[in-house]
Amino acid sequence: MADGRWIELGEDVYARRYAELDQTLGLIVGTERCLVVDTGRDEVHGAAFAAAIREITPLPWDVVITHAHWDHFFGTATFSPCQVWAHSRCREAIRTDAEAQRAEWTRYYREQGKPDLAADLDVARVVLPTADVPDRMDVDLGGRTVVLCHPGRGHTAGDVVAHVPDAGVVFAGDLVEQGAPPSVGDDAYPAEWPRALDAVLALRPDVVVPGHGEPVDAAFVARQRDELIGGGR
Repeated sequence: MADGRWIELGEDVYARRYAELDQTLGLIVGTERCLVVDTGRDEVHGAAFAAAIREITPLPWDVVITHAHWDHFFGTATFSPCQVWAHSRCREAIRTDAEAQRAEWTRYYREQGKPDLAADLDVARVVLPTADVPDRMDVDLGGRTVVLCHPGRGHTAGDVVAHVPDAGVVFAGDLVEQGAPPSVGDDAYPAEWPRALDAVLALRPDVVVPGHGEPVDAAFVARQRDELIGGGR
């Protein structure tokens, strides 16, 4: 999985899995456009993801950033110029926090003996989202509508999920994590996170794609919600 692995979740709906950080990115294809869900950890990673997308579709793309953590947005320059959707609080967090995240993780990779990953992150350009996602909006890809939702504060203040109703798939970003417990950082809202997952479950998905790990079902999300409730007691 070092170079990525596609998982087809439904007709023209895909998850792309990567070994580094156990990360999962997404692709939703319509008849006129495609939507890229997160862009990866740096421009080298983003370019590899973009090349893999071009093996599936030549259509122009838009991008949605699920939240303002570095591994989900530092690859955006590879896809630009294009429309980049995100919650307004996500955009503000990228503007104010991207350089601190870069410094932290380049240091981490050097300490872990991964100088190439540190170097790739060190030179990645920061691209701010160009369009705000409100609580709910539709994105027309041609023959397919993707619903972008802000389910409330949880993993961050500006989480966005991408719902593909005709495929029963929700890309949940790091609101859901498979293979490890959810990451509750300083910018998380653990008391509100279960309600955000309730909003995801209200979409009645067959498949939920986490930001890290393999795709899961609604029952997995419900269990993770219950664990978060228990952890907050």
